[in-house]
Amino acid sequence: MLAPNNPELKPWLEIPLNSDFSIQNLPYGVAKIGEGYRVLSAIGPFAVNLHALHELGYFEGLDLPVGIFAEKYLNPFISLGQGSWRALRQRLSDLLKLDTSYDLPTRKGDWSRVFIEREGLDMQMPVFVRDYTDFYSSEYHAFNVGSMFRDPNNALLPNWKHLPVGYHGRASSIIVSGTPIHRPKGQLKPNDENPVFGPCRLLDFELEMAFIVGKENELGQSVSTAEARDHMFGMVIFNDWSARDIQKWEYVPLGPFLAKSFASSISPWVVTMDALQPFTVEGPKQEPEVLDYLKFEGDKHLDIQLEVDILSEGGSLATVCQSNHKFLYWNIDQQLAHHTVNGCNLHIGDMMASGTISGPEEGTYGSMLEITWRGTKPVIMPDGSERKFIKDGDKVIMKAWAEKDGVRVGFGEVNTKVLPAG
Repeated sequence: MLAPNNPELKPWLEIPLNSDFSIQNLPYGVAKIGEGYRVLSAIGPFAVNLHALHELGYFEGLDLPVGIFAEKYLNPFISLGQGSWRALRQRLSDLLKLDTSYDLPTRKGDWSRVFIEREGLDMQMPVFVRDYTDFYSSEYHAFNVGSMFRDPNNALLPNWKHLPVGYHGRASSIIVSGTPIHRPKGQLKPNDENPVFGPCRLLDFELEMAFIVGKENELGQSVSTAEARDHMFGMVIFNDWSARDIQKWEYVPLGPFLAKSFASSISPWVVTMDALQPFTVEGPKQEPEVLDYLKFEGDKHLDIQLEVDILSEGGSLATVCQSNHKFLYWNIDQQLAHHTVNGCNLHIGDMMASGTISGPEEGTYGSMLEITWRGTKPVIMPDGSERKFIKDGDKVIMKAWAEKDGVRVGFGEVNTKVLPAG
């Protein structure tokens, strides 16, 4: 186990026990500060200005380029490789731990330069996403959708248990938490009528998580499941917005297009794979047996708790889903191995989302399509209003965290307000 993951490690900063940003976490993000950008880490209620620490000499010996933490995206830092990621995380842990031997910024009078209140920061997209892939890795979700639109006895298509199904999405419309979206418009097909054009009527969220590629492979080179984790930098919460009525009419024969490309929202803090390593668990038994390139050894699923809230414009708040990343059938190592088995080359910053993460029972379903079962079981909000799908003015809030041995490693949240169609 990497030293920063030691559950006995305590910070000298005062941090609430339920904080997502423990000393065992130390995620990365980017904020706009003044006229420039700063790469930050997070601990408790504070953001740690890595550029300031670098200028003050706290990263001596780490061979980090000048200005690396004043970039607009994390991509240049990620490109330095796993050795640099781990060395920096260890140095941050050493600086912040209770028994640190370093001459702290508090003693040098540089507290306000290094430690910034997280609340109110202008957080930016943490990475430049060149390519984005969306998988369909939850058997519970695939079964629910197949049961609704086909037959419970034939819910999964023939290929589903043989490979991680996925499609290539639109990277340009991935946005950071806090960025509002407009209700999308497109072609709709009322039953037994000609198609019409107008605003989406069945706007939905999809509870997902995504990993960020941290190591490239050459065109023609496959990455095995054993190598896959070394090609991942970290993870974010991912809300893959979906226009169900637009999708229903357009998706045959090539799959989602305008119903997905209008927006996907992510959390601003990237939690590293090293911070998540203690939370690996055994996944479901995969039957039939997968092909050799999809086989893996050890525990590869992640025990990450997930939650979705809807906040109405009038302030009514309802928790509509509590799920877990471990419910996925296909794990992230299999997703990456399958993505590259044909020789597809990945780039630093590429994002790969899980697909909707649903659990085995009501209350764990990761989309309104399932929660309300196509609108037949509306959610009743505390103010008495109903939700079959998402209304204008609603804010969807997703949270994610892992807990074990008294240690909490969380992602914060991704929140997005829906505005009327433009």
